Amino acid sequence: MGSTTVMTYSLFNNTVRVLLLMALGAQVYGASPDPFDEIVEVDSIVAIVNDNVIVRSKVDNNLNQLLARLEQSGTRIPPARVLERQVMDHLISQELQLQAAKRAGISVDDQTLAGAIGNIARRNNLSISELRDALEADGMSFSRFREEMRNEIIIGRLRTQEVRNRISVTDQELNNFLASGIGLNPQRTEYHVLHILVATPEAASPEDIQGARQKAETLVQELRGGADFRRTAMIESNGREALEGGDLGWLKVGELPSLIADRVATMQRGDISDPIRTSGGYHIITLEDYKGSEQHMVTQTHARHILITTNQVVSDDDARTRLEQLRERIVQGDDFATLARSHSDDKASAIKGGDLGWVNPGDLVPQFEEQMDQLGAGELSPPFETQFGWHIVQMLERRDHDGTEEILKNEAKETIRKRKTDEATDLWLRRLRDEAYVELRLR
Repeated sequence: MGSTTVMTYSLFNNTVRVLLLMALGAQVYGASPDPFDEIVEVDSIVAIVNDNVIVRSKVDNNLNQLLARLEQSGTRIPPARVLERQVMDHLISQELQLQAAKRAGISVDDQTLAGAIGNIARRNNLSISELRDALEADGMSFSRFREEMRNEIIIGRLRTQEVRNRISVTDQELNNFLASGIGLNPQRTEYHVLHILVATPEAASPEDIQGARQKAETLVQELRGGADFRRTAMIESNGREALEGGDLGWLKVGELPSLIADRVATMQRGDISDPIRTSGGYHIITLEDYKGSEQHMVTQTHARHILITTNQVVSDDDARTRLEQLRERIVQGDDFATLARSHSDDKASAIKGGDLGWVNPGDLVPQFEEQMDQLGAGELSPPFETQFGWHIVQMLERRDHDGTEEILKNEAKETIRKRKTDEATDLWLRRLRDEAYVELRLR
């Protein structure tokens, strides 16, 4: 007897048991002896995912929530069967991730959940009771909201453990990205992209690939002929954003998947790409919009310092006294750089005469910047303390500097990780689905 048959038999027995209990209760309390007079409809199973099930009511709740969102946004609603399929795919993916999290021992305690809900309320300028009222006005119970929030946090932790923590960005990857020119175009630093995926199985046959390619080419022709991209994405896309009309939102250059970044750099608003082949299938994108970066002018400071650290031998008073003596020698004409080389405990800057070079706001610890910012050109600070020890600092000069390029480089370095993470997450989710037992029971 197969696992599906066993589960069906078990569910049948449970249903019979419930009906018998209803009949017994009716006899005890004097109600109608016929248990079939008032039968509450039993929630039906629409999918089996490994050892768990997805029930009809859960699909309907998610479907109703999606329909309300589409109506509110004015989006033309696709056929009900299409939306139902997309919701089912989402719930199956969620269930598989929650099962994986359970196997990995990942959970979220009530205190963490309460903190997350409190943050959501504060970001929306609401109290918890006001948030509860707003949710119920939208047709969602607070208990269901709590459950969904808990699941989101659990899945986020799982993805961090299984994907994000394994992603690294090398200097060579950053250099290659910058050398391509994509990451240093100040006129195009953010893109709004819509996306359709015609997926193929992980071990796709030539027939699978050919069928997906033909479908993608047909979709491109329809889209270029005037078909609505968002509606087409909701009906046809296998991508994670299908329920949002394939909308990837506004993404910085480094956040774009590599297959998209190379193409949107030369696309104009409204262009539809040719099908883009990857191991996951064929992708179609359209460029909704793009925008550039504003010029980032920063005030840089050129400074040098001498550091005396404290320890079991050198007390705070000793360090301050030594710096007061060094400061007096500098005021009397001794060379700052020479004294820094001989006395500073900051070895990295000591060999350069204490020179810190040009620093941007935020580069140094707040206590140091506060003292440095009070100085005029050539002035020396009194001795002051930071977490690193005791310092004196001399401000040499200031300048207004266009930091746009440096900021773009920093953003590229920070966000290129997201591109790799998204690509790795897609692959991980596909493998999770391919390795699972999933049986659909939609009628």
